[in-house]
Amino acid sequence: MKTRDRIVYAALELFNENGERNMTTNHIAAHIDISPGNLYYHFRNKQEIVREIFNLYSAELIERFTPVQGQYESLTLLNHYLESMFALMWKYRFFYANLPDILQRDEELHTDYIAVQDTLQKNLVDIIRAFVDINLLDIAEADLQKTATTLHIVASSWLAYQSAMSHETRITEEVIHQGVLQIISVVKPTATKTGYEQLQLMEEGVKAMHA
Repeated sequence: MKTRDRIVYAALELFNENGERNMTTNHIAAHIDISPGNLYYHFRNKQEIVREIFNLYSAELIERFTPVQGQYESLTLLNHYLESMFALMWKYRFFYANLPDILQRDEELHTDYIAVQDTLQKNLVDIIRAFVDINLLDIAEADLQKTATTLHIVASSWLAYQSAMSHETRITEEVIHQGVLQIISVVKPTATKTGYEQLQLMEEGVKAMHA
């Protein structure tokens, strides 16, 4: 792996485990046993590393939440999107947990974030519409955007909310699974009978992971 990539992935690991605010470029360099000077050859400061991590996150986010083409069983599609949500929230948990603070410190990153989220919102509307078309959800066309916005708000703010509501700052897989359950609870009232049954199965599966 190239040194630049090692720096980025080391930073992601340290930010997730210890919080981005608590980690410096010296911590990152020491973690992969390179000199600070070597790190600065690739990145001028920590904020550039954060931007690079955001680029990875953005690419994965749009890839995972682009409407799936082709014929798939409805339960397979539901699992795909919920598993993607969990995977992203876990892999980039430092970003979700401290989103307002990170964006306020970097106007360029904030602009890029808004652009990516605009694309995501459009994709979410198309994904929800697809679930309506296969009779999993019963949502009027006029309400698709509102539903997408609600789901987006819950997913993007869940970890920040949990951090604010607890003295324990460590984000665990269980906390993220609770966020997935919250998403399911938001969707349930709009589900058809078939959709409700499938969401119930998924909910039970998530709960069983921590029984």
